Amino acid sequence: MRRPAPLRPALGRTVPFVSALAATALLLTACGTERDGAGNAGAAEPSSRTQVADPGKDGVRVISLTLPSSSPSPTRSHSVSADGLTRDSGIVAAYEVTNKGTETLTYSVIITFMSADGGAMANQTATVRDVGPGKTVRGTVGAGELPPTTPRVTQAKVLEVTKVPAGEAPAAPGTCPASGIRVSADKGDAAMGLRVVGLHLDNCGTRDYTVDGYPLLELLDDDLKHVDGVKIQDSGGEITPGSSDDKQQPGPVTLRPGESATASLVWRNTTEFGTPVNVPYVRVRAKAGAAPVIVTPNLDLGTTGQLGVTSWQQAEH
Repeated sequence: MRRPAPLRPALGRTVPFVSALAATALLLTACGTERDGAGNAGAAEPSSRTQVADPGKDGVRVISLTLPSSSPSPTRSHSVSADGLTRDSGIVAAYEVTNKGTETLTYSVIITFMSADGGAMANQTATVRDVGPGKTVRGTVGAGELPPTTPRVTQAKVLEVTKVPAGEAPAAPGTCPASGIRVSADKGDAAMGLRVVGLHLDNCGTRDYTVDGYPLLELLDDDLKHVDGVKIQDSGGEITPGSSDDKQQPGPVTLRPGESATASLVWRNTTEFGTPVNVPYVRVRAKAGAAPVIVTPNLDLGTTGQLGVTSWQQAEH
């Protein structure tokens, strides 16, 4: 699985990297073919739409690109940033998602907006939910804010696609599953070869919920099949000896409605002798018997063959 392409500096200024976490997700429900107009807000200038020859990935492709006639000169919105008025580029990519499989899937799609020489100017993420077998969903995603000195965007393509069974996808922001428990993963942190991705457990229901010890994990490959040969170590102590992760004591944690707990996946992507292992998906259960949720941390484990997991701890508010 590829990581998002680095963004090209714009004439001495750095184009902000719009990560999957920071990007506004488009939430679509598939019941046939649907269209979403998100991404057009604030585009007051005349614009032109061009067809895009994007071969796509995994049934997802960009089908057209809409550019303001004066692109990259931005249009103004009413929100305030450090530079004064926030400026939206008015650039919008239309895409379509076709589920060629046999089960309903939820997709996360990264679309990259590029200049004529192929340099990445912005990456944006669209989440497309509940696409039934054989169904096609269409939507749009905007490039967002770009500095006035950004080279002209002329093309867009699908950079990365992840897809999970709809019944095991993380809940949409602002929603609560029937279980009353919401499980998700953040985008993680990296320092000196050490990688950490946080797991988050939110009690969004109406009753207390208790976990005890460690989340239950199953490592999955690109085809959502079990990955062998990786040792999952409770506490992560052998990976980060002497760290605070090593000193956390597992035990019961009771979450009242509105409270949260966190745990961490910890690993080093050291590459020495052997074949590097990549784990794009992890199936997470908060505890035995809990409904599974598949998250996409894209674990680049190198050749260590080890993954640490810390115990659930009450989150600070």
